[in-house]
Amino acid sequence: MRPLVVIAEPIEDEPLAWLEARCETRAFPVGETVHAPDLARAKGLIVRTYTRVNADLLDRAPALSVVGRAGVGLDNIDLAECARRGIAVVHTPGANTRAVVEFTLGLMLDAVRPREYLRAAPTPEGWHERRRASMRQRQLSELSLGVLGLGRVGSGVARAAAGLGMRVLYHDLREIPGAERAGASPVGFEELLRASDILSIHVDDRLGNRHLLNAQALAMLRPGAVVINTSRGLVVDAEALGAFLRTNPVAMAMIDVHEPEPIEPDYPLLGLTNTRLTAHVAAGTRSAKIAMSWVVRDVWRVLSGEAPRSPAPAPAP
Repeated sequence: MRPLVVIAEPIEDEPLAWLEARCETRAFPVGETVHAPDLARAKGLIVRTYTRVNADLLDRAPALSVVGRAGVGLDNIDLAECARRGIAVVHTPGANTRAVVEFTLGLMLDAVRPREYLRAAPTPEGWHERRRASMRQRQLSELSLGVLGLGRVGSGVARAAAGLGMRVLYHDLREIPGAERAGASPVGFEELLRASDILSIHVDDRLGNRHLLNAQALAMLRPGAVVINTSRGLVVDAEALGAFLRTNPVAMAMIDVHEPEPIEPDYPLLGLTNTRLTAHVAAGTRSAKIAMSWVVRDVWRVLSGEAPRSPAPAPAP
């Protein structure tokens, strides 16, 4: 019998067809609970962002051999619990890097050079008024960008910003060789906060990064700083960020990832005039979605007794 792979959140058609040629599959739309009988006999499970792979789910999947994350982040998967049960976890690092870099660069431009488009021919007076109203105080080449986390996405953002003439600084837990710094200069965490006109966050979901940007850290930012987060919602203390933005009305936050998701009506950043919130869409290009969906190849490798090419990192002790 072919092994059953449960697909808890939709993946793209071509990778799905590739997997269906090798396995029995059961696919579920976002928000629909996976049927208990399917989960009970599943050998493989594919998730994206919103399925929580924890002890409760794993208790209901006693035959499971592999979990595939169609994406990069693993914060919705209990890696330690999977390891304890001998369940392999695979993912697709790098699959959405270019998409997130492009999206982040777009947010930077939206913050500094917002645009208003013509929908009709204005009067001559209106034409000149629009030109005056569109004058901006800053351009990217005059600003300092702080990159918090110089991984795949962070280094891509740094490289793009350096190409636009920005002064680029970074802070990372790793010691990064000079040739791999993408034109950025290393600084300490506090110096990064104090020196950045724009702070772009690109760190992982390790426990120590929860609320890394808290009230104490936010107090070190410049009053007109722009905070961009396209990494993990848990990194930013939303209550503290909301307080910072109310105290500093010329500051701005561009936030794509949130905790929790979907956001709720009492989310602290809703309704603030100096926030721009998006619905976790930075990786939302067709190319990125297809690349992430090819996690099916590693799922099949594990089910076939082979070593995966992109295993999840070992859980922290």
